[in-house]
Amino acid sequence: MTGSPRRTAVTVALALLAAAAPLTVTAAAAPLAAPASSASAEPADGLDLSTSRAQWIDRSTLAWDTGRGTAHELLYAPHGGLTIKDGDLDGAAHRIRLSRTDGGLTDAQKTKYPHLKDYAAFTVDPRDRARIRSALTGQLVATARSADGTLRAATGVQTQGVLDDLYATAAAGAALGPRFTHGRPTLSVWAPTAQQVSLDIDGHLVPMRRDSASGVWSASGPRSWSGKAYRYAVKVWAPNVGKVVTNKVTDPYSTALTSDSARSLAVDLDDPELAPAGWPTLRKPKATPLRDAQIQELHIRDFSVEDRTSGHPGQYLAFTDEKSDGMRHLRRLARAGTSYVHLLPAFDFGTVPERASGQSAPDCDLPSYAPDSDEQQACVSRSAAGDAYNWGYDPLHYTVPEGSYASDPDGTRRTVEFRRMVQGLNGSGLRTVMDVVYNHTVASGQADKSVLDKIVPGYYQRLAADGTVTTSTCCANTAPENAMMGKLVVDSIVTWARQYKVDGFRFDLMGHHPKANILAVRKALDALTVAKDGVDGKNIVLYGEGWNFGEVADDARFVQATQRNMAGTGVATFSDRSRDALRGGGPFDGDPGVQGFASGLYTDPNSSRANGTPAEQKARLLHYQDLIKVGLTGNLAGFRFTDSAGREVEGSEVDYNGAPAGYAAAPGDAVSYADAHDNESLYDALAFKLPRGTTAADRARMQVLAMATASLSQGPALSQAGTDRLRSKSLDRNSFDSGDWFNAIHWNCRAGNGFGRGLPPAADNKDKWPYATPLLASSATLTPGCAEIEGASAAYQDLLRIRTTEPAFSLATAGQVQSALSFPLSGTEAETPGVITMKLGDLVAVFNATPQEQRQRVASAEATRYALHRVQASGADRTVKSASYERSSGTFSVPARTVAVFKISR
Repeated sequence: MTGSPRRTAVTVALALLAAAAPLTVTAAAAPLAAPASSASAEPADGLDLSTSRAQWIDRSTLAWDTGRGTAHELLYAPHGGLTIKDGDLDGAAHRIRLSRTDGGLTDAQKTKYPHLKDYAAFTVDPRDRARIRSALTGQLVATARSADGTLRAATGVQTQGVLDDLYATAAAGAALGPRFTHGRPTLSVWAPTAQQVSLDIDGHLVPMRRDSASGVWSASGPRSWSGKAYRYAVKVWAPNVGKVVTNKVTDPYSTALTSDSARSLAVDLDDPELAPAGWPTLRKPKATPLRDAQIQELHIRDFSVEDRTSGHPGQYLAFTDEKSDGMRHLRRLARAGTSYVHLLPAFDFGTVPERASGQSAPDCDLPSYAPDSDEQQACVSRSAAGDAYNWGYDPLHYTVPEGSYASDPDGTRRTVEFRRMVQGLNGSGLRTVMDVVYNHTVASGQADKSVLDKIVPGYYQRLAADGTVTTSTCCANTAPENAMMGKLVVDSIVTWARQYKVDGFRFDLMGHHPKANILAVRKALDALTVAKDGVDGKNIVLYGEGWNFGEVADDARFVQATQRNMAGTGVATFSDRSRDALRGGGPFDGDPGVQGFASGLYTDPNSSRANGTPAEQKARLLHYQDLIKVGLTGNLAGFRFTDSAGREVEGSEVDYNGAPAGYAAAPGDAVSYADAHDNESLYDALAFKLPRGTTAADRARMQVLAMATASLSQGPALSQAGTDRLRSKSLDRNSFDSGDWFNAIHWNCRAGNGFGRGLPPAADNKDKWPYATPLLASSATLTPGCAEIEGASAAYQDLLRIRTTEPAFSLATAGQVQSALSFPLSGTEAETPGVITMKLGDLVAVFNATPQEQRQRVASAEATRYALHRVQASGADRTVKSASYERSSGTFSVPARTVAVFKISR
C-alpha cells in the first residue's frame, strides 16, 4: 500500500466502519497527500459545509446533484463539529452508507420533486435505516470520495422530504398549540429534529414528552396554567449557525400573546369570557356566492385613524362606532350591494410596536409644507421604522389578531375586540374577509422574530438548491408543499373561521402555494357546519393572487395555485388583464403616463411619447378593448366572440403579454378590479395618465367608468376602500410603510381626498418624482371637491345597485354567459375606439371613455323598447340621465366619459 501513513489510517477506519457500523469516526485532521496513482483524478473542490446541496427526500433516498466520487455516505454528528480542514472532514461522526441508484430518481419521486429530476439518487443502506431518526437531530453531511479515499465533495443536507416521510402521517392529525380538556391545558409543538424540548411557563421549566411516531412534544398541566405566558425551549441543531442551540421561542400555534409577541399565552378560545355579548348567536348577512361578491378592500388603521367621528381611531373597535363617518359610508355601500369587507392583514405581524407608548410619530408640521414638497415624505420616513403603521404583510404568528389594533395588546383583549369588529361589520350588512399571508414569514433562521425556523430549522421555509432560504415573495418564503407547513395553513384558516367567524380568505401570493394546499383548505372549510362548529363553511369564500413567478414558477416544484391552475376549482384569482387595459401600461412602467381605455389613450392623448403614434395608440386601444371584453365575461377562457380585428376568437386566444387573456372556466374564477392597495390608487394612476388639463369633474367621471368595468363584469369585483370617493395617496405606488399621512382615508370630503400631501416617499417613488412634481404643484386644480367626491361615490353606488339586482350579472356557468352576453359592434366598422357596447340579456351597457358623446347603433336592438335603467334614471348622476335610445334605428346615445345601462321596457 502506498501513500502517507495518515491516509492509510483513514482508509482503515472507513473499512472498519463498513464492517461494524454504527461506530464513530474521526475524519482526517491533517493534510492528506494524494497517492501517486491519483495524479489524474478530479480536483477536490465542492467542499462547502455552509451549503446544503444534498436533499434527503425519503427514508430510503438521498438526491444530490453531484457526479463526483465513487463512494458516498452520510455522516451525522449529534453535537455538530464537522468541518472541512485541509481538504478533508474533521470531527467525530456516525456513518450512514449510501449506494448510487442506477437510473436516478424513480418516476414517482420525479413527480413529487420535479425540480430534482436530474439529480443523482443514492439509496440508504437498509442496515442503517434504524438510525435515521437519530441522525436527523444532529449535523448532517453528505460526502463523495474517489476510490483512493480523497474527499471530492461534501455538503450539508436538506431534510424536509425525509421528515415528511417519517413523521407526517402520524403528525397530520395532531392537535398542536394549546388545547383544553375540562379546563386543563395541554401544550404541544411539532419538533421532530429537536434533541430536547421544555416548556417555559410561569417561571418554571417543565420537561415535555416526545411522541416518537409523530415528532410532537407535549406537556399537560393544571388549571392554573390557563392564561399564563409560555415559550418553548428547543434544543436543536441549527444549520445556518452551524451548532446546537437552545431557542426560547413562542408557539407557532399561539392563540394569544403578550404585547409585541414576546410570549405566547395558554388561552382557550372557547372560554365564554372571551365571547362578546351576542357572539354565540351572531346573525350574519345572507351569504353571497363568490361569483356575485362585491368587495371593499380595507386597511384597519386607514379606515378610522383620521376619522374625527370615530371613538376608536385606528382600532378594531372603530367598526363598532355606528355613528362614525366611516361606518355610515360602509352601510351605504352595503345597501347599494357591497357584500364583503376584505381586511388587509389583521393577524399578528412583526413590523409595528404594539404599545402606543413605544410607537414613534412624525415630528414635523406636515400640513405646513407645500403640496409638491419632499419634506413630508422625509419626515414620515424618519419615523417609519417605529411608527404605528404598516400594511402588515410580515407574519409573525398566523392565528392571533394583531395587537396594535387592540385597546390593549397585552392579553386577550385583541381576541374580544376582533370578534366585536366582526360583529360590527356583520351588523352593517357586510361579511368579513381576511387577507392571509402564509407564503412567507417576517424572519427566519436565528433572527429575533423567527419562530418556525427556530423550532424545525430548514423545514418550514422553502430552500434553494444550496440550502439558503428563498425570498422571491419579498421575505423568507415558507414551504406549504411540506406537509406540516401545509397543515399549519389549514389549521390556522379553520381556527379563524370557527373561532372568529371570518367569512372569507384572500391568499397573498397564492401562486406560491401548491394547488393541493388551497384545495385542502377548501375541503376543511366545507366540513364546518353550524351545528358542529357554529359556522357554515361552504359559505366561506376563497380567492387570492395567482401570480406565477419565483423559484416555483411554471409548476417547477409542484402544481401551483395560479390563475390557470385554479380555474374551475371554486377558488378565484385576481385578473390583471382588464386592470392593465383600463389603466394603461403596467404597474412598473418607467413613464407612468402610458394611457389605457379609461385614461384617454388615443381619444384624449396626453403628452407622453411612451404612448406612440396615433396609429399605434389606436391599435393598442382596440386591443385593450378586447382585454376588457374578456374581463366583462368573467375572464372566461372559452368565451367566443369577434375581436376588434374581426377575427372569431376565444378568450384564451386574446393575448395578454404573451399569456392567454381568458383563463377562467366559470364566472367566479376571476376577481375583477381597477385598483387595490398595491401600486398607485386609481385616482393617482389617472392623475399620471389623463391630460394635465382634465378637470376634477372629468377625472371623477373617468374614475367611475374605470370602476364600472369591474363592477359590471361577470364574477366577483374588488375595489380599494375609498376609491369610490376618489381616494389618493399623493401618487405613492407602494405605501406599505408610508404612515397615516399618505394612507389615511378621509371620509369627510371637506378634508380632500389625500392628493397634494407632498411627494411620495423616495424609497419606492423617487424615480417618478419628475412626473409627480408638476402634478402635485397643480393640486389646487387637480384635487376634487365635495361635489366630485360625493358625486363619484353616488354614481358608483348606482352601478352597484344595478349589478346586484339584475340577474343577468349573476350567471352561473360559462354556457349561460355565452348565450346571454355579446359585443354586437366588436370587430365591425361600427366599433368605436374608446367605446365598448355590451348586450347582456335584456340589458345593454355602453362604456363611453371618450371626451365626446357617442352614438352606438345596434341593429339587433331595432324596434325593441329600451330605456335608461331606472336606477340611473332616478339616480345621483345628472349627466347619465341625458343618455337616450332611438328605437327606430336601435341607437344608444351616451354622454362623454359615462357608463349607461339600458333595459328593455316590459
